[in-house]
Amino acid sequence: MAKIFWQALGAGALAGLRSMTPLATLSSSLAKNKSASLASSPLRFLQSKVAATGLKLLAGAEMVADKTPGMPNRTDPPALLGRALSGALLGATLYKAGKNRQVAVGAALGSAAAVAATFASFYLRKNLGAHTQVPDTAWALAEDAATLSSSLAIARAPQAPHPRSGRYAGPKADRRRRPHDL
Repeated sequence: MAKIFWQALGAGALAGLRSMTPLATLSSSLAKNKSASLASSPLRFLQSKVAATGLKLLAGAEMVADKTPGMPNRTDPPALLGRALSGALLGATLYKAGKNRQVAVGAALGSAAAVAATFASFYLRKNLGAHTQVPDTAWALAEDAATLSSSLAIARAPQAPHPRSGRYAGPKADRRRRPHDL
């Protein structure tokens, strides 16, 4: 359960940087490795190849749009709401895929992390631009790379914890006896 907690928190924070990238990577992972826990859930659409492809296109468009002049700030209410909803969807999906019944907790974690990361990343990038000679586009590209690589790491096929058999097999149960072990 702790792993799912940190995945939801991390994915939500990444939604604060780029709202579509973590959704696209999670959907792509789920399309390749379907979760039985999502099969009868309203969140099952994220396991479809169509959703994965559509979200990848939206993620790419978001990355391009971020570098165009005149884009509204990510902290403006409509953009902030989108990031909060993205974080909520990520958190809920990770909790559900992990067979955790507290999907609302996952949604709340993802949403809160997205809002916090939205403000943190906004002010960080603003200050980096003001205090360095590096152009904002370079910081935006670095943000894209960090978001994509981190999203790929978090989205690696979320799975439910494996149930334990209840019997102790010992530390060497999975290894065959070799002559030097005797």
